[in-house]
Amino acid sequence: MLRSWSTALLAFILSASVCFRAHGQVSDRAQPSNSSAAPSDAKQPGTLEPAAPIPRDAPRISRQTRLEIIRDFETQLVYARTAFPMGTKGLHLREGVVTPNGTELQQALTIWGPAVKPGDPAHISYVQIKDDHIHFEINGGPVHRRKWYQHIQVSGSNGGAMQAPQDNPQANPHGSFVDVSFNKYVPEMSAQQLRDLLSPVLDFHARNKEQAYLDTVPPKAKEAIQAHRVLVGMNEEMVIHSRGKPPKKVREREGETEYEEWIYGEPPADVDFVRIVADEVVRVETMKVGGEKIVRTEKEVVLQQPDKDAKKEPEIRPANAPTLRRPGEDSEDAPKPADGSTPPLPRPRDESVPPGSLQGPIELVRAGR
Repeated sequence: MLRSWSTALLAFILSASVCFRAHGQVSDRAQPSNSSAAPSDAKQPGTLEPAAPIPRDAPRISRQTRLEIIRDFETQLVYARTAFPMGTKGLHLREGVVTPNGTELQQALTIWGPAVKPGDPAHISYVQIKDDHIHFEINGGPVHRRKWYQHIQVSGSNGGAMQAPQDNPQANPHGSFVDVSFNKYVPEMSAQQLRDLLSPVLDFHARNKEQAYLDTVPPKAKEAIQAHRVLVGMNEEMVIHSRGKPPKKVREREGETEYEEWIYGEPPADVDFVRIVADEVVRVETMKVGGEKIVRTEKEVVLQQPDKDAKKEPEIRPANAPTLRRPGEDSEDAPKPADGSTPPLPRPRDESVPPGSLQGPIELVRAGR
């Protein structure tokens, strides 16, 4: 009896010591020592340093690197740093220079419309590495691509064939693309080096749409947007990022100028009236709670607007414009007065004279006589 009690007591002591030792090990893991703690100046994700530039004598890209780049970039979600025109008029990037740009880009956006605006999320849907450039399609690209199963036809013993379901042929692709061109051939590079080459048009490090958009605006406008202030000279996109969509809009006319009044706030709080003319803030009026009115009309931020500064191209006369000449007759061969003067314009018809009667002498001139 005494031996059984001693055995049970020994087992209890051993189990208690094992549990205490395990608890001490868990506590040590939960409280890491100062030597293994992460440094306070550790870099957060999205703040990677740029990679080393690609050497000019780099060899041609290898097959393994091709597969790694396609696997890394396809289906990746990024943010746009510039506007992409819709359709087959995409962007071309060579040595950090983007084409088209300035007025030419604005004309393409006006004609074809934007596929992606600055700050918008963009989806890299297709990557193709060719001889001297890399082709990146954005948001489905400019042309609809058929799936592999859409090429399959199944026929039975009766001769009837069944086609796989097809896409809507009337669907209009709304994507775009960017081509990264090189001098001779696509060189060997890392994925980070390729991201640095695409940095003028695509942002791979932004955490959200707001951060991606703020990187594309001037510093003064960026500070105002972060402080939720509207400056004279901003465009509509900046106002929306600064104050959000307006709860109220009023469209008015002052003389020959049409404008929109965006109203933010309601009494008894402060009320802001933002006047926008042709996508530009021209006036900001603030009504304070105490009745004070503050009006700002001087431009506080200057944005580049190449479409307004562009020179108008000369009007081209259509080839099939209406004319009184005979077919094949040149303007130099048209009959002219003997003295070389310009013939007078026809006089307006006298309403007092009945139709069909002569109003005066008529001189008949026949060409060639």
